[in-house]
Amino acid sequence: MLIEIPDPEVILSVILAFIVGLGGLYGYYKIRPFIKSKSEMVDTSQSERLEYYERQLIDMKIRLDALEIQGIEQKTEDPNLELKQFLEKLAKNEVQEKEVVTSQEPEKVPEKPVSTPKITNIEHTNPTNYVLHLITNKAMTSRDIQITLKKSREHTSRLMKKLFEEGLVQRNTESKPYTYSITEKGIAKVGEVETNPTVA
Repeated sequence: MLIEIPDPEVILSVILAFIVGLGGLYGYYKIRPFIKSKSEMVDTSQSERLEYYERQLIDMKIRLDALEIQGIEQKTEDPNLELKQFLEKLAKNEVQEKEVVTSQEPEKVPEKPVSTPKITNIEHTNPTNYVLHLITNKAMTSRDIQITLKKSREHTSRLMKKLFEEGLVQRNTESKPYTYSITEKGIAKVGEVETNPTVA
C-alpha cells in the first residue's frame, strides 16, 4: 500500500497555522485580565446600587431610632397621666353621686365619706393599705397598681404576691393580664385602717 506524502508547502502551512493558533491563545489569556466583560460592568453597577440602598437603609434606621428615643422621652414625661385623669374622673363621679344621694335623702348622710387626702396619707404610710384601698371598688391589673404606686414592676409583683398569700386579695387568672380584687379579709383590714390609722 502506497502512502502519499503531502507537499511540503501543505505541511508547512498546517504547522504555521498551529503555531499561529497557539500564539493567539497565549496572547488572549495574557490580555484577558485587562479587558472588562459586559457581565463585570453590570456587576460593578449593581454593587454601586447595593451600596446606595445600604446607605439609605442605614440612614432610615438612624432616623427611626431617633424617633423612638423622642417617643420614649415624651412618654417618660408623665406615664401615669391617663391613669391619673381616670382616677380624678372616678373621684368626681363618686362625689357627684354622693351629692345626688344626699340631696334626695337628707336623713341618710354617710358617716365616713371617702376623701382623697385619706388615700394620699395611706400611700405615704403603707403601700399595702394603699393598694387594698385602691382595689376596694374596682379590680385592677398589676400594671395599673404599679403605675399608681410609682414603684418598680418587681416591687409591685412581690407586694401583690404577699397580699395574695395573706388572703387579702384574690387573683382572677381567667383574664390576661391577671386582675386583683379585694377579699372580705382585705375589706376588714381597710376598715381597721380607716378607724385606727396607726394600724400597719
